[in-house]
Order: sequence, then structure tokens, then C-alpha cells
Amino acid sequence: MTDPLRIAWLTTGRGPGSFGAFEYAVRAIGAGLPVEIAVLFLNRDREEAEPTDRLIDFAEDHDIAVETLSSVAFRKEHGGKLSKPGEPLPLWRLEYDAAIANVLADHEFDLGVMFGYMLIATAPLHLRFPFINDHPALPDGPIGTYQEVIRQLIVSGTSESGCMMNVVTSDVDRGPAVSYCRYAIRDAANEQLWRGASSAVVAGLAAAELPGSPLFQDIRARGMQRERPFLVETLRAIAAGTLAVPPTEPLELTAAVEAALATGVRHAPAKQS
Repeated sequence: MTDPLRIAWLTTGRGPGSFGAFEYAVRAIGAGLPVEIAVLFLNRDREEAEPTDRLIDFAEDHDIAVETLSSVAFRKEHGGKLSKPGEPLPLWRLEYDAAIANVLADHEFDLGVMFGYMLIATAPLHLRFPFINDHPALPDGPIGTYQEVIRQLIVSGTSESGCMMNVVTSDVDRGPAVSYCRYAIRDAANEQLWRGASSAVVAGLAAAELPGSPLFQDIRARGMQRERPFLVETLRAIAAGTLAVPPTEPLELTAAVEAALATGVRHAPAKQS
């Protein structure tokens, strides 16, 4: 029997998507996925946000080591400025990532997994350890947060999107694709929503308004439904040795993901050994 794939899981843990993915993976491990979570790292400390505290509690309840280092507190302690879109990241961000790398060095793992991790990883972190990152689009799709991705999908009128895991590099969201799955975002089930949300209307909506639209919520739900089994199937392939990081070419997992959805896979609670 081969040793399980040991991973470090990095997340901000700011919402139900991050919690749900972590919970799904832990339950998949309990059901036989040959993976072990060596450490959960969060860039928030306890009491910064209730969703983060909930995730920490869940990890500790399942005997998973937890490390935290607040990026907000670190920035303030170092007199750093907030980064701005389109500008180089400030020096404190590189120093922060170097500090994260030192924390992670206390744990033995084969691969880092970033899921719902809201910071851009810099060289002191991604050059020290190999990481893969979840991205809510196909390899040639839009970049940015899921909100930005969905906006671009609607404005462009595309009928398909996907989930992707890519290698973390300095080229944000454009590191080599490791795996992906695809799914329809426009079909008979939501055609009326598309007709009621023209690209011109969406383009004119403020960033805070778009997530409240029915079409946005429909597309987001389709992605969230698949991102959890997609992550598990990616880890399964890596653990089995059938998928390298980085790969010679990305592995399409659409069939495996849709099969998991069709069978309604549910994993029973279990503690890591």
C-alpha cells in the first residue's frame, strides 16, 4: 500500500464555499480518498471572522493541525499599505509570504492546495513549495475572482464554463493548468434568466449589485456544485500517480465530476487517522 498524498490546505475561509470544499475533502478522505491533510493554513486569526472560526473548529474536531497568520495584522504591524489593482504588490506581501513558508516548513507535505485563498501568492511562497490553486473557469477562460469571472461570462454571452486547478506561479491564474472540468451555463433550464439579463444591463451593474441577480446566482450554483467533486477527483488522480504537477497536459475530469453528481456522492463524517 502506497503512502497517502500529504497536502497543506491554504484558505481564507471567508464563506460557505471554502468551508464546504474543505468539509467535502475531509469526508472523502474518511471514505477512502488516499490523501492526508498535513496542515490547514488560514490568513486570518481566530475571532477575525465567524466563518473562519467555524472552519478552524471543524479542522480541530477532525484532528487536523491548524496554523494561522493574519495578513491584516501582519500588514499593520509592518506599516504596510494595501495593494492596489494593476500595481506591484508591496514589500510587506513578500515578507508575509516568507513568514507563511516558514510556518509551513514545520509540516511535512507533498503538495500545497489553495482553495478560497484570497491572496496572490508571491515568489517566497510558491517557489519554496509546489502549490495548485482552484480557479472558477476553464483554462482559457476569464481570470479574477468568481464574481469577476461570472461577470465576464455573462457579458461575453458564453454558454460554457468550468473549474480548473492550475500550478501557482507569478502569472496569476495563468500557471500551467493541472486539471479541469466543463459544464453548461446556458441551456433550456436557465434560458429565461439569460433573456432577462442582457450583456449591456450586466455591464452597467455595479460590482455589488450583480451577485443578487438570478442569472449570477444560477451560474454560481452550477460551479459550486461541481468544484467540490472536481477537487477530490484531482487529488485522487495526483495521489494515484496518474496526474503529475505540473502535467504534460491538463487532465479533463468532466466525466468523473458528472458521475459523482449523478450518483449523489455523500461522504460520512470521519476523523483522519
